[in-house]
Amino acid sequence: MFRMIAAVLVFFATISLTIARADNPDPGNWQAVLKEARGQTVYWHAWGGEVRINDYIAWAGSRIAEDHGVKLVQVKVSDTANVVSRVLAEKAAGTLDGGSVDLVWINGENFAAMKRQNLLMQPGWANKLPNYSIVDVAGKPTVASDFTVATDGLEAPWGMAQLVFVHDTARLSSPPKSMAALAEWAAKNPGRFTYPQPPDFIGSTFLKQALYELAADPTLLGRPVAQADFMTVTAPLFAYLDKLHPVMWRKGRAFPQNKSALRTLLADGEVDIAFDFNPGSASSAIANGQLPDSVRTFVFEGGTIGNSHFVAIPFNANAKAGALVLANFLISAEAQARKQDPNIWGDPTVLNVAGLDAESRGLFEKLKLGIATLSPIELGAALPEPHPSWMTELEKSWVARYGAQ
Repeated sequence: MFRMIAAVLVFFATISLTIARADNPDPGNWQAVLKEARGQTVYWHAWGGEVRINDYIAWAGSRIAEDHGVKLVQVKVSDTANVVSRVLAEKAAGTLDGGSVDLVWINGENFAAMKRQNLLMQPGWANKLPNYSIVDVAGKPTVASDFTVATDGLEAPWGMAQLVFVHDTARLSSPPKSMAALAEWAAKNPGRFTYPQPPDFIGSTFLKQALYELAADPTLLGRPVAQADFMTVTAPLFAYLDKLHPVMWRKGRAFPQNKSALRTLLADGEVDIAFDFNPGSASSAIANGQLPDSVRTFVFEGGTIGNSHFVAIPFNANAKAGALVLANFLISAEAQARKQDPNIWGDPTVLNVAGLDAESRGLFEKLKLGIATLSPIELGAALPEPHPSWMTELEKSWVARYGAQ
C-alpha cells in the first residue's frame, strides 16, 4: 500500500515538473518568446551602487521597450545573497510562479547556491539564445564555468572581470605589485591603504587574492573547502591581515562599504591605492570626472583573479519571456560595445569580437578604452576563481575575527 502511494506521489510530482518545464518559454522558438514577452514587465534585481551602471541598465530598458514592448524595472540591491534568500523564501512558501524576481545579476557563490537549491529556471536556456552564438566560449572559458561550477546554460554571461589595482601617479609613482610588497609599503606609509569590508564582493575578492599568494598550496582553492583543512590553509592569510590592519586607513577599525566608497577615498587623497574588478573602471571614472587623469591601473606580478558575471532567471519568475529577451539583448554587439565604452561603463565584452560581422566589429574597433586601461598583454592571464565555498567561509571567518571592531 505504501509503495503504491509513493509511486502515485512520484508520478504526480513528475507530471508537475513536466508541466512546469513545458510552461517555460523555449528560446529555441524565439518568435514565440518575443510574442509572449510583449507587454511584460521584467523586474531585474541588480547591484545599484554605481550611477553609470544604473544609467546603462536604464538605457537597456529603453531599447527593449522600443524594440520588443518589454518594460524593465531595476530593483537596486546591495547584496545579491538577499535576492537568493527571497527566491528561496518564495519557494518555501509555495510561490511556484508569479515570483518577485524576474532576472538577477549574479555569479559565484550566489549562483552555486541557486543551482544547488533548484531555484533557477530549467532546463538550460542561455546557450539557446540567438545572440549566444557570438559569445567567445572558447577564448573566455569562464563564461561557461562560474567559480569552477558549470553553468549548464542556467545563466547567461554579460561581462568579463579581472581584479585590477589603481593608483594616482601624482602621489605614488611605483606601487607595490604583490601582497608581500603591499604589506611592506603599508607599514612605511600608515593610513594610506584599505579595502572594502567583507562580505562586500570586492572586499572578499581582496581576501581571495591574498590567499592565492599566501597559501602554501593554492591549488587547494579549486576544490570545495570541505576537502581541505580551512584553518591550516587560511592561517597565513589571517596572520597577514593581523599585521596589515593596524597600519591601514583608520588603523583597520573601519572600512569603506564598497568599491565606490574606496574610489572616493582615492579621489579625496585619503588613500593611495584602490581596486576594482573592471579593468576599464579607472578610465571610466576619469571620463566621468570621478578620478583625476593622473590615475593609472596595475596588476600584481603573479596575476590577479578573473571571472565572468551573469544574469539568471529564477524558477518562479513572473516574466520569463521578457527576461529572456533582456538577457539576449545584453549579449548583442550593440549592448556589449556600449558597455565596454569607458565613457559609459568600461566593462569588458564576453563576445568574440574577431568573429563578428564587419558592422558589429566596427562598434568595438572605434572604441577608445582610455588612458588608464591596460592592454590585454599588460593585464596578463587571469587567476581562476576559487571554488565558491571558499568565499563563503572566508567571509564568515573575517566577520568573526574583525567584524566587531
